[in-house]
Amino acid sequence: MLETAFGYHLLQLGYTRQQPLFQNSRIRHQLYVAPQRGELINLVAEHAELPLESDSIDVLIGHHCLEFGDNPHQVLREMHRVLTPQGQLLLVGFNPYSLLGAVQRLRAVAGNPLWRALRPVSRNRLLDWLHLLDCEEQDSRFLAPLPVVGEGRLGHYARRLNAWSEAHGLPFGSVYTLRAIKQVSGKVRPLRPEPRSARLMGLVVPKPAITPRNRNRSE
Repeated sequence: MLETAFGYHLLQLGYTRQQPLFQNSRIRHQLYVAPQRGELINLVAEHAELPLESDSIDVLIGHHCLEFGDNPHQVLREMHRVLTPQGQLLLVGFNPYSLLGAVQRLRAVAGNPLWRALRPVSRNRLLDWLHLLDCEEQDSRFLAPLPVVGEGRLGHYARRLNAWSEAHGLPFGSVYTLRAIKQVSGKVRPLRPEPRSARLMGLVVPKPAITPRNRNRSE
């Protein structure tokens, strides 16, 4: 999905301290926001109260950020607020109607603190929320219905079954990805907009070095 995303500013929201998901993106200015400090995290902030200006982010990645907070509706509203008109929203979530979803519920009942905090949001429910915010779904996928264990025969069959299920769009994947566009009535975004300055906590983020070539030569 990120290979076709374009713009000047990319934001990822997540809870993990692992590698960000935007390594393959062509967008030069990238920001990783999480509630806790980490080596790869650029800004520590709550997802429900992002210290970013409205309409300042071209591409926003939400990596399981709706599932571990107390107010997923507010988090989604914040995502919508900071996205530019026609900005792309890329969401990754656990599928509660999957084998992994059943395992997570069992672990929660057993007292595992991580999975007890999990409140999964199904894809269909998320689509309803996005519709209320005038966000239009572009595509979605269900991935990895079965865990792949090792390189043996079981792992081989699990990979084949996963590939077949994903190719046929079956809704049993452990996780789903969803891409949506922020629609704003009455506003049309230029195909090649002028660079903006995204503001972060009152500090101006430097503009990208490359500017559009279609400016008037007389400027």
